[in-house]
Amino acid sequence: MTEQGASGATGTGPGPGRPGPDTDFRGSLGVGRGRGRLGWLVAVVWLIYLGQPLGTVWQHPHGPARDLGFAAIAVFGAGYVALFGWVRQAVWRRDRIPPARAALALAGLFLVGTLTIPAAGGDWLVTLVYLSAAATLLLPTRVALVLVAVLATVPVIAPHFVPAWEPESGVALAVLLAGVAVFGFSRLVDRQIRLVDAQQEIRRLAVAEERARTARDLHDILGHSLTVITVKAELAGRLLEVDPARAGAEVADLERLARQALADVRSTVGAYREITLATELASARTALRAAGIEAELPDTVPTLPPGRGELFAWAVREGVTNVVRHSCARRCVVRVRPDEIEVRDDGRGPAAESDGGAGHGLLGLRERAEQAGARVVVGRGANGDGFRLVLSFRESVS
Repeated sequence: MTEQGASGATGTGPGPGRPGPDTDFRGSLGVGRGRGRLGWLVAVVWLIYLGQPLGTVWQHPHGPARDLGFAAIAVFGAGYVALFGWVRQAVWRRDRIPPARAALALAGLFLVGTLTIPAAGGDWLVTLVYLSAAATLLLPTRVALVLVAVLATVPVIAPHFVPAWEPESGVALAVLLAGVAVFGFSRLVDRQIRLVDAQQEIRRLAVAEERARTARDLHDILGHSLTVITVKAELAGRLLEVDPARAGAEVADLERLARQALADVRSTVGAYREITLATELASARTALRAAGIEAELPDTVPTLPPGRGELFAWAVREGVTNVVRHSCARRCVVRVRPDEIEVRDDGRGPAAESDGGAGHGLLGLRERAEQAGARVVVGRGANGDGFRLVLSFRESVS
């Protein structure tokens, strides 16, 4: 909750506002460090309404009753401020005040208020306004509403039992308004708190999603690049004695691939990397040739709807990486259509149908596809051999 809204919670009635009576306390009641003193000032200002019983006690003849009246008003005001501080502290710590302790505090405040009766007479009823606001602040909703209704009837009924007192319909109305005002504002505070909590949760989920995206991208980039580097390193080692010139070319290519992988990692961390289908097809052709696998890839990229090119590029990268790393295949085929891309080989395929769904790479590809409204299907080829990966925007995959 903003500091402005928090400090305003104390300006609704003769007591601080709060979140919903049945919810935990949150950032309200002016607990922000920049507005803390202002919150206390607003709380103390409401003590001005005790001026009515204080004036009556002042006019009372000197004696024990007058002294008791002054002491009771002072203790009542201090108790109200202490109650306010208690609530503020609970808000700051995000604790919930137990209803039993809250009821005990209200009962003590009520008893202190009644001690002003010998000197203040019927004017002691003003203290009920504070009790109404405090009850709405501290107690569960139903209990608070019942107590406010009872307190509102006291100024009307009490004069029937004490003839010296006059009916105080204005005080009864003030009791009701104090309870209703604090209750209404508490609803607004609760909504604001829920909004702030929702915003914090959104920020937390955004951070978690960004971390997952970065981890997924790093896995896909490094998994593909390191696989190609490993294959080329093995090839260069075999050619070192039989064909030094070609081995040197492979080593030079290794350096280029390593630099490209480093650039990709840096771009990923900076969130600026963008891969294209044409680039991935060219990289796949190089990786397959280095692994001694016949590559049947499209020479040109068909026109694709916006957003699909990068997704198809990730599918090529993941599919070809798995072919080079696991398949022991002799041939790899990539088919690209506007609504579908397929990568298949003639290798040993998965040991079981469910094996195709394992691995961080395929998991990341599935997540990307789901975000774009596509689906990923993996398993054996149409003839029951090899491995097949299909990313499709169609409702059914053949």
